[in-house]
Amino acid sequence: MFRNSDIKMTIRESRLSQWMVAERLGISEATFTRWLRGELPPDKKIQILKAVTSLKKEIAANGSAD
Repeated sequence: MFRNSDIKMTIRESRLSQWMVAERLGISEATFTRWLRGELPPDKKIQILKAVTSLKKEIAANGSAD
């Protein structure tokens, strides 16, 4: 299994883009991509999954992530 494939799959299944999650986290897309290439500590995984959940709720409520 590839590194962080669970997070990548969650983002994909949520119909989000990595740049959207990165923006929610307050980092650049390039930094987020670098994070995903390495082994993430549990606290960072939780932070990312919370951002994904937040974006999903926002999109469900408003129809967009803006």
